Amino acid sequence: MSAVMLQIGQCGNQLGLEWCEMLSKASDQCEHRSPFITKEGNLAVVCVDSEPKVLRRTQQLVRNKKLLESNIVQGKGGRGNNWAYGYHGHWVEEGDQLLVQAMEAVRQEAERRDYYGGTVMLHSVSGGTGSGLGSRLCEEIRAEFPVSHILTVSVVPHQSGESPLQHYNSLLCLSALHRSSDGILLFNNDQALNYSRVPQNKGVCASGSSSGLLQGSLSFMNKHIVSCMAGLLLPVHSLTSASLGMEPWELIRSVCPMPAAKLLSITQASSREKVKWDSLASSTLQCVPQVSIAGRPYTSRAVLAVARGDQDNSFSMSSALNKLKRGHHCVTWNPLPIDHWTDPRNEVSLSPNAQLLTVCSNHSSVNSLLSHVVHRTKDKIGVRAYLHWYERYGVEHQDFERALDTLLNVMEEYDTH
Repeated sequence: MSAVMLQIGQCGNQLGLEWCEMLSKASDQCEHRSPFITKEGNLAVVCVDSEPKVLRRTQQLVRNKKLLESNIVQGKGGRGNNWAYGYHGHWVEEGDQLLVQAMEAVRQEAERRDYYGGTVMLHSVSGGTGSGLGSRLCEEIRAEFPVSHILTVSVVPHQSGESPLQHYNSLLCLSALHRSSDGILLFNNDQALNYSRVPQNKGVCASGSSSGLLQGSLSFMNKHIVSCMAGLLLPVHSLTSASLGMEPWELIRSVCPMPAAKLLSITQASSREKVKWDSLASSTLQCVPQVSIAGRPYTSRAVLAVARGDQDNSFSMSSALNKLKRGHHCVTWNPLPIDHWTDPRNEVSLSPNAQLLTVCSNHSSVNSLLSHVVHRTKDKIGVRAYLHWYERYGVEHQDFERALDTLLNVMEEYDTH
């Protein structure tokens, strides 16, 4: 029992509720071996939002005795889609209390664990609560539990724009997460929108979901993110036959060989019937960018492939790993650039012969996102657009400069190595 799931803001809680639904179904198959379910059968989840709308749905989990009432923390008003407001609060009682109550809920949930390995945080990088309060909570958790792990599931907004403040929020959030977390699983809305247009069961996958989409697409893509999370984080037989719930932290060790680069991309392919693993590996590679706009080949520092539904132990003997290694252009300096886990069961699907291949890569194509955020932010700072909204809540020019320096250093790290 090693992990606490922390879901923050509208996006984080929408994803979290989908995760809780999937986990409740999967736990019936996996005999409660999930690190996200306590010995008593409760979900090890803390739900936090600055307004009550989305959190009303969590009351059903409370009534079903799946979630403790004390693990739901809510405020009375939003955070204005403003990272600074989410991070610093209103400098009055409500802002301070939301942070204090959230930390107390995390602390109590961690103390209920036989062993607390760390926190997995679900949130968006573009809003106010998810990005700002999420950044602050990561820092507080790091200070409170310095030897534990922090893995974030971070949803990136559409480049075309969901909010005039999204580039500021993304800059400040990503830089803060890079300082306080151990790994950042990125899910990109633009890739997710493209994926939602692909017929299901064609074996192609990209990334995440959030606001600004039609409700049907939103629901489908939230399910997709949760499927990717489950593919990576649920227990696997090959890691240990009696799982201690170390998968989230072993993931970090596998794909973050150096702490200066911790931004992770996920692709996934599935089949309802038994197929060759090579075919699923080829499908995941369809979504992996190969060359930058400048014509420079992308590389990957490390890759983890998780094969579920490997009933005959064929994944390790297939050529799928070599195909993934070539397709991700793994760096030469890493002697063990690709790792793999397998499990005979596929708890994400009810089909007995279903196969699922989830691939997590520390891939330099993330520089495309970082470059977009940096350049759009610099343009806005140059004309002082909306800066007064951040100065009102304690974010000054030097805070933006520090955040820019952090992301520029990350970009240089990926370019250099």
